[in-house]
Amino acid sequence: MKTIIVIPARGGSKRLPNKNVLTLGNLPLIVHSILYAKANLHVVDAIYVTTDDVEIKKIALSYGVNVIDRPSNISGDFEPTVSAVKHVLQSIEDDIETVILLQPTNPLRPKTLLEDCFKVYKEKVYDSVFTVSQSHHKLGKIKNNVFKPFNYKPGQRSQDLEPLFFENGLIYITKATSILNNEIITNNGFPIKVEHVFSLVDIDTQNDLDYANYIYSSFNKIKS
Repeated sequence: MKTIIVIPARGGSKRLPNKNVLTLGNLPLIVHSILYAKANLHVVDAIYVTTDDVEIKKIALSYGVNVIDRPSNISGDFEPTVSAVKHVLQSIEDDIETVILLQPTNPLRPKTLLEDCFKVYKEKVYDSVFTVSQSHHKLGKIKNNVFKPFNYKPGQRSQDLEPLFFENGLIYITKATSILNNEIITNNGFPIKVEHVFSLVDIDTQNDLDYANYIYSSFNKIKS
């Protein structure tokens, strides 16, 4: 029974056209997730990129990973990610037990995060694990031009907020059987808390990409 990494990278994007091949640092965006996957080959058996885009396919093949051609009917703006991951499982002959999902729009990850998450997944026998981060914002809703606080009372200190968390998109690990049932996060999915600036990088707009490049260059300066 094998463990695979799946990187879903379609060509279409409305808010940031061709975002998966735009440059972060000196590399196309998708390459960051490919290199992270390859750095974890001691954990997984194979890496697959699923795409409907010729350029993305060419880049992925040049880095020596497998490519699954994604059909157009599951490549639209409103198609859930699980459809592409499920298609990968249905397209390969290997007996897959576990799928690790790396989204190319979350290109920066702590070095040992995948290995740490996989250890929790195996030791605790969860059907899925996924990464989350705590929100430290005072959140609210606007109705009829009136702001209604959601997670605080006016005047409350931010450090006294009730802890709320968001999916940061860095890593998802799921049993293949759950993927085939159209689930990435299962009912007993275990949230792994990540407090790292990389968890704030999620690229959907040009501003997001600019911020990612700032974070990326800052960490490279620290390394050098």
